[in-house]
Amino acid sequence: MASADQALTQALAALEPLKDAGTGRGLLELQWIQQVRVQNNRVVFRLALPGYASSQRDRIAADARGALLQVNGIEDVQIELAQAPAQAAPQPGAPIGAAGHGAGAPERQPIPGVKQVIAVSSGKGGVGKSTVAVNLACALAASGLKVGLLDADIYGPNAPTMLGVADQTPQVRGSGNAQVLTPIESCGIAMVSMGLLIDADQPVIWRGPMLNGIIRQFLYQVEWGERDVLVVDLPPGTGDAQLSLAQAVPMAGVVIVTTPQIVSLQDARRGLAMFQQLDVPVLGVVENMTAFIPPDAPEKRYELFGSGGGQRLAEESGVPLLAQLPMEMAVVQGGDDGRPAVLSAPDSATAAAFKTLAARLPVAMAR
Repeated sequence: MASADQALTQALAALEPLKDAGTGRGLLELQWIQQVRVQNNRVVFRLALPGYASSQRDRIAADARGALLQVNGIEDVQIELAQAPAQAAPQPGAPIGAAGHGAGAPERQPIPGVKQVIAVSSGKGGVGKSTVAVNLACALAASGLKVGLLDADIYGPNAPTMLGVADQTPQVRGSGNAQVLTPIESCGIAMVSMGLLIDADQPVIWRGPMLNGIIRQFLYQVEWGERDVLVVDLPPGTGDAQLSLAQAVPMAGVVIVTTPQIVSLQDARRGLAMFQQLDVPVLGVVENMTAFIPPDAPEKRYELFGSGGGQRLAEESGVPLLAQLPMEMAVVQGGDDGRPAVLSAPDSATAAAFKTLAARLPVAMAR
C-alpha cells in the first residue's frame, strides 16, 4: 500500500474525471464530492448533491465507487451523504452568476449561431403545450425570422407528427461527443425531436442523467446554423429537463402555458415559481383553450373550462398575460395533418392569436 499522501493523491485522480451530467463540470470542482480521505485500505468521502441533481445520486455513487476500487490498494469505499453546499441551490433574490445558480456556478453556454432561446413549459400535461410551441415557432417563422424547434418533451415527443415529418430520420454523422445531427426542415422551421430517433410505439424509459445528456446533445450537437430564435418544447412538470435547460443555456425567457381550470393553474404556479427561482425570465402566461368556437357558428364562444384563470395567474405572478388561445377544429386538424393551424388556417382566430403572441416576444420586438 502506498503512503497515505500518495493514496489520497491517487484517489483524487480517480475521482477527477467524474462529472455532472447536466453541466459537464467535475464533481470535485462543484464540491459535490467533499472531504476525501484514506483510512487504511478504505476511501471515505462526503457526497453533497443539490436538490436539482438528486436524480444523479445513484449514478454518481456507483461511478465513484467503481473508480476508487480500481486504485491499487483500495479495498473498500464508504460514502457519507451530506447537505449540499449553500451556493449550489438557487435562491430567490440571491446574486446570480451567468449560470443562474449563484456565485461560482458554472456558466451557461450559448449555442453557436442561435441568437435567443425561448422555452415553452407547463405545470401539467394535457394543456396543449406542444401545440403552442409548434404554432408559435411557425408564427415566428412566418414573420420572417429564422426559427429552430427543439422538442425536449422526451417522454411524449409530438412535434414530428404536428409538423408532418414523423416518418423521416435526421442525418447523423460522427460518433460520441463528435456526433452531429442535421435537423429536419418543415413548415419553415428546423426541428429535432426524440420522436425522430425512435419507433412510434417505443417508450423512452430513462433516468435523469440520460435525459440531461440527450438535451445537451440536442442543444450543442445539432447543426442549427444561424437562427434568430430556438423554441424549446419542454415536458410538463418541474423535473430534470427543465433543470438541465436552465443550467446549460442562456435563455431569453420561458412562456408558461395553462388552461383556465383551477387544477391547471395550481400546477402552472409551481412551474412558474420554479423558473423564477432558477432566475430564468418568465416572459408571461399563455392561456390555452380559453373558449370553444364552433365551426358552424364562428361568432359564438363557449368557455368550457371556466374563465379568467390565465389573467389571475399572470396578475398573481407579476407577469404579462401574453395570449388567450381559442379552441377550434382547425387546431386539431392541423396537428393531425402535419400542418399547424397558423399555416393551414391563416385566417382563423387561432392563427391571429398566435401571431399576436409571436409579436409580443423579445425576439420579435428586437427586430
